[in-house]
Amino acid sequence: MRLDQLRKFALALRQTTVVKQWGECLVFKVAGKMFLIIALDGETIDGVVFKCTSDEFDELTEIDGIAQAPYCAKRMWVRVSDLGAISAKELQERIRHSYKLVVAKLPKKIQATLD
Repeated sequence: MRLDQLRKFALALRQTTVVKQWGECLVFKVAGKMFLIIALDGETIDGVVFKCTSDEFDELTEIDGIAQAPYCAKRMWVRVSDLGAISAKELQERIRHSYKLVVAKLPKKIQATLD
């Protein structure tokens, strides 16, 4: 998946914002909480990081090209360094699920504005 497609997809999720953080990373947030990181090497995607459940973590990290995300909560965030490891459709589903996991932890009042 190309950077512009991935960025457009993530920004289409309700109330998503993006900031450049930690050097060359695009950090996508909902209500100030991150759900996606796109590491960049210039205009090329160097890796994609997203939140998952513990069960999904075990499943995903068994795939070559996917590992625990450095500097993120153990067993809750994965880094896809090889975008060929999963299909573009599955990557979108995983990003949408990451968004929903983050939204579920937000206060109910904020969640109501996202429905």
